Amino acid sequence: MAVNFNQDSVFNLKPISNDEVRGEVDGLLIADEKVEFAFKTIRDQLVFTNKRIISIDVQGITGKRKSFATMPYSKIQYFSIQTPGFMELFTNGFTAKFEFKGAVDIGKIGRMLSEYVL
Repeated sequence: MAVNFNQDSVFNLKPISNDEVRGEVDGLLIADEKVEFAFKTIRDQLVFTNKRIISIDVQGITGKRKSFATMPYSKIQYFSIQTPGFMELFTNGFTAKFEFKGAVDIGKIGRMLSEYVL
């Protein structure tokens, strides 16, 4: 399932090192923006920076084509987290749902969202 901001759910996001996505998103980052958390499904990735959330949807059989979508934290009206690793982001037009697997501190992600959304 693709990681984007217009579908209902993304499951099995596993943590990866920030360095694994740096090459993918460096061209998108603005001054003073840094990667905070990075996750991936089988092919797609979800990146939390200190400014926004970036989804990377790997497309096609070869995976050479990628679609990038970003959502600034200012667009999030509210969010919910549920242990062990569920998160919902609510905006004016949709709800994005994510399920994290592995050693993910959902509380830490929640605190980061609180810092940037409030």
